[in-house]
Amino acid sequence: MTRRWLLALVTMGALSALGTTLIAMDVPALTRASDLVVRGTIVRVEPRWTEDKRRIITDSELLVSEVLKGNLTSKTVVVMQPGGVLGDVGQMVHGTAKFSLGDEVVVFLEKRGDRAFVVGLAQGRFLVDRSGPTAMVKGGEDDLFLVDAKTHQPVPAPVQPMTLAALISSVRESLGPSPSEPVTPRPGVQLPRNKAP
Repeated sequence: MTRRWLLALVTMGALSALGTTLIAMDVPALTRASDLVVRGTIVRVEPRWTEDKRRIITDSELLVSEVLKGNLTSKTVVVMQPGGVLGDVGQMVHGTAKFSLGDEVVVFLEKRGDRAFVVGLAQGRFLVDRSGPTAMVKGGEDDLFLVDAKTHQPVPAPVQPMTLAALISSVRESLGPSPSEPVTPRPGVQLPRNKAP
């Protein structure tokens, strides 16, 4: 039986290929824009109809093994994205992050109630590859058309494949010193004193 595909294109300009145009985001930008940055494993991928039965959305449940930014009160977080396949009907939104059962990922998330959304679409999801001696991560910007924030000219993906340790380190550096780390004042710098009225 041939599947009926409903194609949802999200574009901001004329493209030579199917894709979504977005401002390119590096790791510091993704970190700043996120409420939650976590590493974990996808344990459930479940497409479903919206309440009005007009659109398909997919919930991907992530079993969290490490929280890099934000607070999480449970062991899992549900990531919701537009698109998916139900029976013989599919809806595809270009540029969304791809999740498969069993994937180990690092994701940059915006929280809305009990659901989370990937920041920067596919830019905010990094797949962990442990097939070599060192764990590596790569992004998923295959069908994203990235542009510079100032010039709006096309640019390559700002985050190239790297080690998992380097990605985690970059996230932590983007957050600045932790509250437990004392801030040492520089010599010769004094805080202004309030003058008496």
